[in-house]
Amino acid sequence: MATKTTAEKLATIQQGYTLQGATIELGAAIVDGEVHKEAQVRLPLAMMNRHGLVAGATGTGKTVTLHMIAEQLSTAGVPVFLADIKGDLSGLATPATASEKLTARTSALGQDWSAKNFPVEFLSLGGDGNGIPVRATISSFGPILLSRIMDLNDTQESSLQLIFHFADKNNLELIDLKDLRAVIQFLTSDEGKPQLAELGGLSKATAGVILRELVSLEAQGMEKFFGEPEFDTAELLRTAPDGRGVISCLELPTLQTKPLLFSTFLMWLLADLFEDLPEAGDLDKPKLVFFLDEAHLLFNDASKAFLEAITTTVRLIRSKGVGIFFVTQTPKDVPADVLGQLANRVQHALRAFTPEDAKALKATVSTFPVSDYDLEETLTSAGIGEAVITVMNEKGAPTPVALTRLRAPESVMGPSAEDLIRSTVGASSLLAKYGTAVDNVSAYEKLSGAAPVPTGSPASGGVSGPSSDGASGASDGSVPSQADIDAEARRIEEEILGRPSSRPASSPSPSYPEPPAPSAPGTSQQDIGMFGDLAGALGGALGGGLKSMVRSMGTQLGRDLIRGVFGTSSKRRRR
Repeated sequence: MATKTTAEKLATIQQGYTLQGATIELGAAIVDGEVHKEAQVRLPLAMMNRHGLVAGATGTGKTVTLHMIAEQLSTAGVPVFLADIKGDLSGLATPATASEKLTARTSALGQDWSAKNFPVEFLSLGGDGNGIPVRATISSFGPILLSRIMDLNDTQESSLQLIFHFADKNNLELIDLKDLRAVIQFLTSDEGKPQLAELGGLSKATAGVILRELVSLEAQGMEKFFGEPEFDTAELLRTAPDGRGVISCLELPTLQTKPLLFSTFLMWLLADLFEDLPEAGDLDKPKLVFFLDEAHLLFNDASKAFLEAITTTVRLIRSKGVGIFFVTQTPKDVPADVLGQLANRVQHALRAFTPEDAKALKATVSTFPVSDYDLEETLTSAGIGEAVITVMNEKGAPTPVALTRLRAPESVMGPSAEDLIRSTVGASSLLAKYGTAVDNVSAYEKLSGAAPVPTGSPASGGVSGPSSDGASGASDGSVPSQADIDAEARRIEEEILGRPSSRPASSPSPSYPEPPAPSAPGTSQQDIGMFGDLAGALGGALGGGLKSMVRSMGTQLGRDLIRGVFGTSSKRRRR
């Protein structure tokens, strides 16, 4: 094959990156060792929900790349979520300072640079840091994700799903770790032995193993990550008053001590968005772009159920307007089923110091389209702030491979001042909503008969207590009476049918409703059980037609009552 001239190579890149709609400007192409600012490399904004990969060895500039992309997304009015592992991304809130070196770089790239700061919301898991606390209830987190944190095997994970199902149908709210512990202790006690036997597939020995793992989590101080007020993932979709997208920056200052917890919590945020957002189709720009840094932590030693759930989420969430970018060292860190769905690639330099490195390099090269570059040489010789790029164009085809010198961020490439972060958090509208933990009546109190330990008054506008769930509790926070439960059942019946309820004002029932017939672990059987529970909750007024009615609805009510792809169940969807 004849060797192309520099002009021919440039023409290929220029043609491939001439796009009609709004774009993210990535940088200028490097051809035959020279930067050519007339050959700009871009990513269509409308294709950001087709997902992407930012990969490269440590120290090659991955964090700066996602920093630069986040700035442009915010400017375009697109909200962004970032996991700030090293603390460098807080600099988005501080304008950068011009320098002679910076000016020389931006001029060579044809970049019109100016110092800017961006609207940033600082978040922290369970208050572990300076940001707004992000918590999840145990019920919302679900059995699959919790099994991942507890390092349960497949059999134990299936057993945990049965425990969650038991709690769901018996109105035992799993808010924090002590609630789940109380339910397991009840099932393994003499009093709970009949219910344990009727669950089917759950042995006392397995329940004991799960209980020990749960106690271990509490011993590691992980209880602060679970509880109320539960973080509403809709907060990640906000825009600032000036129309720019809010950049939600999640601090992870102790990642090294709890990597599995943090990576799994990020997946919960994504799973909750997936379950809540409606179908959006093709949009001019995404509703949210979600960057998952240190993505390899998600997949290391993951169970089959967890991997399948991630693959399903990535495949389907793009139609809801959410783009996911995995940030990691090599493409081999991401399973093939997920990697095949990542249309946009920003590959920083790789090192080939060992035979394993050389094998990874060859595998990476094989995933790129045929190009005018010797990619094995290019990927091992690329400098800091340079990357090999190919993206999906507006017609759904891959753009030409281009070695690119990337644009410089306009905000500080490093942490913002501590005082700025604290003042930003103090002025946030989310602080009143999520700043104070609350401990409402839940499974622990119902099973032990104990009053909840007061941990603070619910903040104005925060997630409401059990009374907002109807049958979860009386308005004063006490354990609900049977009359309360019946009243809630009548309310639900009237809401569905649009006519007065025919359910009696009160009907006696045992303290613990009888469990359903045993069913094998799995989504389909669990879903059937949940539909059966709905029929029980509404009573006999609707007769045998209820199940067929609920199935035929096929929309909001059915979706709300069934746990999601990760076994998650947001409180908002249970209302």
